[in-house]
Parts: sequence; structure tokens; C-alpha cells
Amino acid sequence: MIAALYVETGGCYFGLPDVDPWDEPREAREYAGPHPVVGHPPCQRWGRFWHGSTRKPHQYRLGDDGGCFDRALMQVMLYGGVLEHPADSKAWTTYGLNTPERGAAGWIAADFMGGWTCYVEQGFYGHESRKPTWLYAHGGYNGTIELPQLIWGEGDQRLPAWMIERYGYEKARRIGVVAMIGGKDKTRKRNATPLPFRDLLLSIAATARPHTREPAKVLGISDYCNARSAA
Repeated sequence: MIAALYVETGGCYFGLPDVDPWDEPREAREYAGPHPVVGHPPCQRWGRFWHGSTRKPHQYRLGDDGGCFDRALMQVMLYGGVLEHPADSKAWTTYGLNTPERGAAGWIAADFMGGWTCYVEQGFYGHESRKPTWLYAHGGYNGTIELPQLIWGEGDQRLPAWMIERYGYEKARRIGVVAMIGGKDKTRKRNATPLPFRDLLLSIAATARPHTREPAKVLGISDYCNARSAA
């Protein structure tokens, strides 16, 4: 069984055998094991426009996600699995994680706690845009995880000729393919996880082998780190 956390209600993780989906109404922050996880914590307050609309600067605080990323990172560290966030997410530096180079091939050590991170583009796995992504994988408390070879590197820009002709390359690149063709569904399309990428994340989580699940009372990253130091 894999727990899919912070996922869209009725989305691609629902209706699958051996997958336990936790959406917003179910409150994924309350998940306390025992199964490995695939985490999709919300990213709006960690990205380029974390502050909100450019017309309303400092509308939000950096990382103001209700503690979702903090909890998701702990859940992966404790029970094993993988979480994904957009490339260049400010959550990595906020939590002291090493940042992968854009387009670099392979996994690198993310921290001193046994975590691994990498850069991958969901466009190679069926997304309409390139969707650069960072992954964080961990074997769980004193555990191990298998790190697969992915489709590495950077894909080609997916900008239709009519977009470049109408807006120019730089503006078309900033707007992006999904924003231009998505219509009212552009946010849903941008946030969607392609099925091949979903299956990849589930396969990674399935290899997590935590050696113990004793610290089930752990509530956050600092508590987890203290538990590891005392072990």
C-alpha cells in the first residue's frame, strides 16, 4: 500500500488498487503511517510568485502553506517515499536541502539525513509543458530506497510557432504553453500529474524500506531530526 498525500480530490490517485489517497478534505497533514508515501504538497507559496499577484506585492508570506511542506517532508523521512515540487522551489533552501542543477543527470544527496534529490521534467512523461520538477526521496526512518534512472536532461521548448509570431519568443516563453492553450482549465492542466509520472512516483515509493516506525509521534522536521540524533 502507498499513501498518496496532498492530492486532488477525485484525481489520478483515486481508484487505484493499493493506493490510499489523502486529499484536502481528508487532511493529509494528519497522515501518521505506516505506509510509504507519494507527496504532492501545495507549491503556490514556494514558487516564483510566492508573494501573490504582482499587483499586490507581499500579499502572502513565503512558505505560508499551513505547514503542508514541513509535514510532507517529515512524512517522507519517516515512512519512506518521494515528494515532488516545482524546480527552483524555495522550500529546498528553506529546509537546507541541496538543490539539483537544472538539466543535470542523476540523483544527489539532499541532506545529511539520508535523503536524495534530482531534477526531472514531467514533459518527458506526458505533460503538455516541460514542467521542470524537483524530487526528494527517502527510505524512511533508518531505511533504504531504490533510486531509478530517469529520463534526464532538458527537453525542447514547446512553443507553437503562432505564439512566437504573435508575442515574440521571450513573452511566449514567460506565458508558457499551458497558460496559452489551457483556457479556463489552465491551472488544472498545469498542476496535473501525467499518468506515467504518477506511476513512476508510486514505483519509487514502493521500494522504500523503513527499518522501524517507532517515532510515530513525530510532528515536524525538528522533532524528527532530534529523534534521529538520539537513535
